[in-house]
Amino acid sequence: MKRFPIIIAVLLTSFLLSVPSYAVNAEDLPKYSKVYDEQSDPFKDAGAAIKLAKETNRNVLIEIGGNWCGWCKKMDEFLVKNPDVYKKLHDEFVLLKISVSDTNENEAFMKSLPPVLGYPHMYVSTSSGKMILSKDTAELLDDEEYSKEQWLAFLNKWQASATKG
Repeated sequence: MKRFPIIIAVLLTSFLLSVPSYAVNAEDLPKYSKVYDEQSDPFKDAGAAIKLAKETNRNVLIEIGGNWCGWCKKMDEFLVKNPDVYKKLHDEFVLLKISVSDTNENEAFMKSLPPVLGYPHMYVSTSSGKMILSKDTAELLDDEEYSKEQWLAFLNKWQASATKG
């Protein structure tokens, strides 16, 4: 019977160590993870996102779009309606939203990336800044709606622990 409390303590400790310390609290997310900001400096935001990704052992998910983009709004709505996908996204990635619009195309930043095929468009970068994926978000659709299964498969495939090596 003396071993029972030790076993419980070991199981509880291993569980607590497996829970990410950066679990999602929307208020705590940086501004660049929440909104497309036309006035923001994408290079400064990218530097901050990479720094945070290093500190938390995550990849960076760069989302290119804007407040004018209907599909960007649909993607945001999808994530709000699917809190498990939203949580996994923010637990496993540092989200960096980069605004492009008629008034600010962020040309210098966009020239540093592979071509965008449509909006929203996503890239995955390691915490060292190495680009490992350029993704058309249409691939996350199923019958004109974002698919929970497609999103979860994407997040699982491109999270930092799956892209090491």
